[in-house]
Amino acid sequence: MKSLPRPWRVLVCPASFKGSLPAGAAGEAIRRGLLRIWPLAEIRVAPLADGGEGTVEALRQALGGQVRTALVTGPLGPEMVTAIWATLDGRTAVVEMAQAAGLPLVPPGRRDPMVTTTAGVGELIRDVLGSGAGTILVGLGGSATVDGGLGAMRALGAALLDARGRPVPPGGRGLVGLDRIDVAGLDPRLAGVEILALADVTNPLVGPEGAARVFGPQKGADEATVMLLERGLENFAQVARRDLGLSYDLGAIPGGGAAGGLGAALAAFCRARIVSGIDYVMAATGLAGMVEWADLVITGEGQLDGQSRRGKACSGVARVAATAGRPVVALVGSVKGEDEAIEGLGLAGILPVPTGPMTLVEAMAGAARHLEAAGARLARLLSAGRGLPG
Repeated sequence: MKSLPRPWRVLVCPASFKGSLPAGAAGEAIRRGLLRIWPLAEIRVAPLADGGEGTVEALRQALGGQVRTALVTGPLGPEMVTAIWATLDGRTAVVEMAQAAGLPLVPPGRRDPMVTTTAGVGELIRDVLGSGAGTILVGLGGSATVDGGLGAMRALGAALLDARGRPVPPGGRGLVGLDRIDVAGLDPRLAGVEILALADVTNPLVGPEGAARVFGPQKGADEATVMLLERGLENFAQVARRDLGLSYDLGAIPGGGAAGGLGAALAAFCRARIVSGIDYVMAATGLAGMVEWADLVITGEGQLDGQSRRGKACSGVARVAATAGRPVVALVGSVKGEDEAIEGLGLAGILPVPTGPMTLVEAMAGAARHLEAAGARLARLLSAGRGLPG
């Protein structure tokens, strides 16, 4: 990195560290750490989200608007949760499925995608339909579910029936027995709105890179359950194509596997367009202009791995920064395949946030403190590498 005139201009644009720290708080912690070493630096914090946790707040901060709350069915069925959504400009509203069916809402010992449901997401959308919004943004990341979005569609009025005409059970277990879809009772207000599904991955509904095989284990599925979910999603795709008159292969559309198949359900039942969540948020926040302003860009999220290139925050930031010729460093809670991540994402470097052995609980509990220390550590390393003063 070339020697730069004072003061340094640094853009800090992390996503949330899932389950431990929102994107805005993460950015402020990094900022505090940088200022300990670079007290004269100009630092801007721009919280990001990729469709997962923090999407509502990132868009509300960027565009303004009002936060609303709703009591909806949680991922474990009868248990209710309080979820937020926001109006952005009077005609646009944003819903975050992680608020109603997110993985952090399910204790580790109770994670079972055969049981967890997206019903609360449909209830959130139904709540938004009463607001008069013409466009509904649905963030798809961070789910605890692999139910093909059937819980959400049932909450919106669709009938999902087995061969005997009975409603299929909630969760992933309902997928294999699905025999018929009836949308006569689907909320008629859906016809008057545009739905954009903000996906944090490009994975399809089925296949080797599909929702069951890639994401099922993260949500509590063992090998036998993964294969059962795969059969169920394949069945859902076939029944939906027949009963909804689809002209395309629902199992193959990019992003259809996001949120355990909710992306595919929104496309099939609600004519939603699936778009990149990180691209939408970056455009809304004006990130490209802020990257042009900066000398250094710092991003971050909980984990970098093989999925990061499929639409996660770090990949989007790196892409925008590469166009502007700005270096990007990622601060991450953990990384799998560091060399691959650097080469594949175009990052100048990756700095793990933990400095030594610690449990996940310890890392998450002290996330703000660890991120502040990581920001200071990064500033020291960059100063030492170029002989720059603090």
